[in-house]
Formats: sequence, structure tokens, C-alpha cells
Amino acid sequence: MKTLFKGLVGVAAIVSVASTAQAAKYKEIDVKDGGSISGTVAAGSAAAKTKGFTISKDPQICGEGQREVPIVEITNGVVKNAVVYLAKVKEGKAFPEELKNVKIDQKKCAFLPAFSVMANGGKLTAVNSDSTLHNIHTYELIGKARRTVMNVSQPNAGDKVTKKVKMRKGTGMKIECDAHDFMHAYMFVAKSPYFAVIDDKGGFKIDNIPAGKYKIVLWHGFLGEVKGGKVEVKAGGDTKIDLSFK
Repeated sequence: MKTLFKGLVGVAAIVSVASTAQAAKYKEIDVKDGGSISGTVAAGSAAAKTKGFTISKDPQICGEGQREVPIVEITNGVVKNAVVYLAKVKEGKAFPEELKNVKIDQKKCAFLPAFSVMANGGKLTAVNSDSTLHNIHTYELIGKARRTVMNVSQPNAGDKVTKKVKMRKGTGMKIECDAHDFMHAYMFVAKSPYFAVIDDKGGFKIDNIPAGKYKIVLWHGFLGEVKGGKVEVKAGGDTKIDLSFK
């Protein structure tokens, strides 16, 4: 009897997890009379950060001496490669098709682009354009923790691998090469299309949002997340909000 009870509990748990996963999946609908959110993002107390690495191998491809890798770039009070997004949106406009299949290249021992965006559940293709071994290793960023998403060796020029990317809890990935410690990149993985990469003046706009109340979040690969509180979107209206890295 106890065995049967444990079995029923196990089945119930599996069904519960499956139901939760299904409920959490974003649904694309036809949005009518959607509103928008716009504003600016200030650097606040965030500071620029660069890390130096000695190029110790493959100098004919990677270059020689020291490579300075920008970890946090700030220009005129604006943090580059920062994203504003709405959390836990269940349904709304369609994802842009280009976010469902994204490519990252490894060329001259650097990831190109060094920052990119893709849709959660989309496919990431990694290409090795160098005549040397690269090992692409991507990590889901979950607070201060991280979880391996892709770990693939690409020994030859022209090697290509495609993998479906599915975030569990995080909203972004760190990308590294296990063969070259100076290769770094970040990727924002959107769980809904309601996000915007801030422009060079610190501005952003998220449009075609179903009317309602939302939680707004500021994200950067290294700086992490800053919760911006709740915002209300009215049908056909534009809600203004200014955010800052604290």
C-alpha cells in the first residue's frame, strides 16, 4: 500500500511539473490596441570594467601580447548591451523570426558578436572560422550561479554545431571558450518578445503590449538584474519610466 501511495505521489508530481511547464510557455496571439513602455536607463553607480588577458597560445591567429576584454562598457553615462524586459508575460505579440535561429562566430579568437539576443527555445549555431581548436562553452546565468547549456569542441575551421537553447530560471548566458580564456561574450535569452536593448543614448521602447500590469526588469550580463517595479500599460497608450543601475 505504501509503495502504491509513493507511486501515486510520484505520478502527481510529474503531472504537476508538466502542467507548470505547459502553463509557463509563452503564447503568441493577435494583440489589439496594444500599448507601449518607453523611457531611459542611466548607468547609476555602475562602473566600467575591463579585464586584461595574456595571449599565451595561437598567436598567429589570436594576436600577441595582451588582450583587453570589456566586461562593462559605459559611454556618456549609458551602459552598453543592457536590456529592459517585462517578466513572466504569458501571451502577446509574435517573436521576430530572426531571434529563433541565431549564429555566433569564432573568428580571430573572438566571439562575433560579443553581445546578442535570441528567443528562449530557439536554436543557436556556433561556427569555428579559425584554423585552431575552439571549445564553445555556454552557461545559463542564474543569479551568482551558472549552469552549462552547451559544451562542444570544434577542432577545425568550418566546424559547426546547432543546439536548442532552453533557459530554466535565468534570462541570459555567458559564452566562453575553454581553449582560450580571453574569449568572452554574453547573450540575452528572451522568454517573451517584450524587451528592448537600450540605445546609445540610454533610451528604450517596448511596443504592442496587451493592456495590463507588468513587472519591468533591467538586465546586463555582468551587472545582473535590477528590478524596476510594476508598470501599468493602457490600451493604445505609452507608459513612461526611467531606470538605473544602482
